[in-house]
Amino acid sequence: MSEIKEIVKEKYGAAALRVVSGGGASCCGGAAFEGSCDPITSNLYDAAQEGELPDTAVLASLGCGNPTALAELKPGETVLDLGSGGGIDVLLSAKRVGPTGKAYGLDMTSEMLTLAEENKRKSGLTNVEFLRGEIENIPLPDNAVDVIISNCVINLSGDKDKVLREAFRVLKPGGRFAVSDVVVRGDVPPAIRKSMELWVGCVAGALSDSDYTAKLTSAGFHDVSIEPTRVYGVDDARAFLTGQGLDTETLSQDIDGKFISGFIRATKPVNR
Repeated sequence: MSEIKEIVKEKYGAAALRVVSGGGASCCGGAAFEGSCDPITSNLYDAAQEGELPDTAVLASLGCGNPTALAELKPGETVLDLGSGGGIDVLLSAKRVGPTGKAYGLDMTSEMLTLAEENKRKSGLTNVEFLRGEIENIPLPDNAVDVIISNCVINLSGDKDKVLREAFRVLKPGGRFAVSDVVVRGDVPPAIRKSMELWVGCVAGALSDSDYTAKLTSAGFHDVSIEPTRVYGVDDARAFLTGQGLDTETLSQDIDGKFISGFIRATKPVNR
């Protein structure tokens, strides 16, 4: 797990530096997409949302969905974004919850936190706070937030059970878990699972839909649901696999339609 964490830090740190230097963030950190855009991270935010934010927040987005559009945030709520990167979802959340609410962003990558702080400054928002830390050990007290969002980050963790237990801990009773993530439907070839580059590229570390549901339930959540937002086909699979030293044609057929971006919802019971 420590190896995974160091690779994630390295790749996402490099992505932040590329944005600062005027390049793109390169798609979930995957090496195959340097300087281009991949089928997971493209076209997630509408023009109005992008127009509200600094360009560097938009360029640094490495997500697979738009949790702020789906989480039904309300004025006055406190929101936590796990793995907040350059801050796009934190800044959008801060606008949604308004001046009486609060938006936290948590990230372990120094370069991303530096970029996020600069994007916060450019935005002029005052109800935003970025925290340094790991999503397996959230630096907030119990029952601290109303909503947890995350955008294609939980799949990168080597200890997803701990992430979900921590999410449950910091949510207030009745609080909502509302994240975008890559999810697997069906069996995945072992070659995919073994590739570290693909892990960082938001593929190899993805949970199956049944495992995600089971882990959330085990952590204490109820009302768990997974709503597909994108389904990735053969052409998308080829894009994932290019440059990874794998049998691209065979594997792309094997995983056709098995990877999806999904919106995962769950609730912390009121009596907890």
